[in-house]
Amino acid sequence: MKKTISLIICAVLLSSFHLENDWKPLLDKNLTNWEIYQSYHLKPGYKGEVPKDEDGMEIQPFGYNKNVGQVFTVSEENGEPVLRITGEIYGCVFTRKDFKNYHLKLKMKWGTRKWDPRLEEPMDSGILYNSQGECGVDYWRSWMLSQEFQIMEHSLGDYWSIANSCVTVKATSVAGTDNLKYDSKAKPVSIGSGTGNSGFCQAGGDYEKPMGEWNTVELICFGDKSVHIVNGKIVMALSGLGYNDNGVTRPLTHGKIQLQSEAAEVYYKDIQLRNLDEMPDEFAGLFN
Repeated sequence: MKKTISLIICAVLLSSFHLENDWKPLLDKNLTNWEIYQSYHLKPGYKGEVPKDEDGMEIQPFGYNKNVGQVFTVSEENGEPVLRITGEIYGCVFTRKDFKNYHLKLKMKWGTRKWDPRLEEPMDSGILYNSQGECGVDYWRSWMLSQEFQIMEHSLGDYWSIANSCVTVKATSVAGTDNLKYDSKAKPVSIGSGTGNSGFCQAGGDYEKPMGEWNTVELICFGDKSVHIVNGKIVMALSGLGYNDNGVTRPLTHGKIQLQSEAAEVYYKDIQLRNLDEMPDEFAGLFN
């Protein structure tokens, strides 16, 4: 009898473990798991200052949960929800929940429209993770303190520091530029706020599919480490995820997830997340 009870308890515990670590969808037709922030219609020549009206008065951002211009909408394609972000107004959708130690997986593809101030620039968006605090604290006055998995034409998986975040990455210099490029065999370098280096690192390769096709992007976050994956290829591994707090580096290892609206039309679907109990073996060696 005791043996039977023990087996039942074990079965229940195992079942609970698997449910906790199963994939959970984050996107539905009503954006139930998300909130919205919108800042401004930014214009060419923007240099980080609060936009002003014709009388020289500062313009207030649109703010939270208004969805001006229907920048964020969800439609149904083949029975599944698809998020369209027009990009016309800078901002984001962000998860209501805070996440830590997880595997995020989603699909994205580009639309056709672009807006000021990026009419002559590649189409741009991004996944901002371990996001904390209020929106609008970054250079573009649109997003939270966070780390960025860049979504940009032929630059899927680049890293950007948002606001005062910082990381360590194995990288080499790109000839003829001041940029760094991820290289799993290179020596680590600290980048971002408080490091003395810029907050940008180029992805290790361009694995984007042709325009109009869906790309699968994945983000692994565990502890103070993250991995960016594009169509099954590792393009970035970061450690020391943190932020600069008045000269002191503090951990930035959990938070909300933001999807940017950044002057380009983009679509997202199959947004799923599962919890992790450890860094998966296939990625652990990236940090040795």
